[in-house]
Amino acid sequence: MESGAEEVSELELTVHMSRPNGTRPRGVLLVLGIDKYVIVSLKTPGIPLHLAFNPNLVTLKGSPEVNTTRLSVFAKSQILNWAHAQGAITSVAKLNDPRSILLHLDQAPRSPPSCSPEPHMDMGRMLEWQPLAGASVRGCRLAGVTGQKEAHILRVLPGSEARPRTVTVNVELMCPSGDRDTVLILQGPPYVSWLIDANHDMQIRATGEYSVKIFPENNMPGFALPNTPQGLLEEARRHNASVVASFVELPLANAVSLRASRCGSGPQTSPTPVQTTPPKESCNPALLMSLIQPKCSDDIMTLVLKKNLISTLKCTITSLTFLDPSCQAEDRDDQLVLRSAYSTCDMELTENVVSNEVVVNLLSSSSPQRKKVQCINMENFSFQLGLYLTPQFLQASTTIELGQQGFVQVSVSPSNPELMLQLDSCQLDLGPEAETVELIQSQAPKGSCVSLLSPSPHGDVRFSFLLRSYMVPTPKTGTLSCTVALSSRTWSLEVHRTLSMHLNIVSPGMPGKTLVLPAVLGITFGTFLIGALLTATLWFIYSHTRPPSKREPVVAVAAPASSESSSTNHSIGSTQSTPCSTSSMA
Repeated sequence: MESGAEEVSELELTVHMSRPNGTRPRGVLLVLGIDKYVIVSLKTPGIPLHLAFNPNLVTLKGSPEVNTTRLSVFAKSQILNWAHAQGAITSVAKLNDPRSILLHLDQAPRSPPSCSPEPHMDMGRMLEWQPLAGASVRGCRLAGVTGQKEAHILRVLPGSEARPRTVTVNVELMCPSGDRDTVLILQGPPYVSWLIDANHDMQIRATGEYSVKIFPENNMPGFALPNTPQGLLEEARRHNASVVASFVELPLANAVSLRASRCGSGPQTSPTPVQTTPPKESCNPALLMSLIQPKCSDDIMTLVLKKNLISTLKCTITSLTFLDPSCQAEDRDDQLVLRSAYSTCDMELTENVVSNEVVVNLLSSSSPQRKKVQCINMENFSFQLGLYLTPQFLQASTTIELGQQGFVQVSVSPSNPELMLQLDSCQLDLGPEAETVELIQSQAPKGSCVSLLSPSPHGDVRFSFLLRSYMVPTPKTGTLSCTVALSSRTWSLEVHRTLSMHLNIVSPGMPGKTLVLPAVLGITFGTFLIGALLTATLWFIYSHTRPPSKREPVVAVAAPASSESSSTNHSIGSTQSTPCSTSSMA
């Protein structure tokens, strides 16, 4: 992104990637090469993003949970070389003063053969962006024309790829219909067609086919128009336009909005269009106040404003205080720091939230700027991290076996419906000789062996993971660490906590290993079941083989007749053979 180095702007950056069939999105490295001060509002829903930027020029709004890398001031070629050293480059874009950027990474190729940046490259649906300021708008009066018609001219420049494109043109004229005759002239490459949405009756002259939004299926043929600015001005003259209210040249775009705040006026007579874009304002108090973001830790609220950003915004701060005017910001080298404990400076304490108000007095404004700031009061909350070996989450464990599935639960107590618990990241540290196992990153599972589970009825966050069965060297202990965020459902504030627990790790072939809970339960239940079945079997045999009180003993062997007293034991023992057996236990 390029612009003047003495300006500050806001950028809304959204990275989108769908998850077909519930698969885990792949990791993304996004490099921001900036030559101006920018406040970035980052949205990366469920995407493991790694962001590289120059912290002296980029300020991240809020507290996005992304991995970051600090970059120095690089030239364009140096940025490309640095990014190439990290891996294959999927796409490169150079944008002038963007207001918002939307990256659809589903449209990006996975393994591009090479990356050769080209000017005005058409990136299709992969990249959508809006400029910070409107396009340069010019206008003029056409000498010698006495009519009352005005012309709006839009010229779309050719792109690098000649493929069929439809450009949506939204025309909004703030004047009563019939107040002034209007002609809309649209000129572009031959492969461009137009979809026009206008709130005013007007004559249309366009190259290529065009249609209006109320009848989108009725395509009308276009006209042969000049492809030079001077030729388009003559086209407006031929249609009796005395005023060119707007003349705009743009690179190829998906949508263009044209808004005129009034009709029937224009600049003075000029043979060529003159600049009519209004100048930019100086100090922007709203943008300055958006930089005020509280940080809460150890029962202290802290706010920091960098002096270079204040200067770049052309704002002069005469005082920065809390609601209590005696609590003033400290001047620390390159920044202003306003901080207070939760018990001073008129802090308002409720059960869950600590609130105050920041008051900023500006030299350019007679009234102070005010902003409410809040922190979550963590004094009454406690976090618990637990490992379980069954999906029922009944009995916590500190031991897991290689090749076994573990179930992790993070909870906060007491539970509060106004607060939401989110799992930002989790990892399993297996010691200095083994690689750290990443489990959760940027609120998304890291790897096919990790699955996010439905939360508990109380809102506890849960996930499962499968520990590999073979590792070299074989770990014996590990540390499970998770970072969670507790955020308010009604206010834009959150706090982060890192929880950890020590784990014992056993391998299937380890001699003298301690049995884990499922093994103990399985052996116990199996022993009980075998004993019950054996008892039932013996009772069944006895009840069907005992002799009645007045009955001769039965001899089940083919042997000479024996005495009555020797037949009982033989008859009981012989009944344990199967009917198809010829053996005897005599």
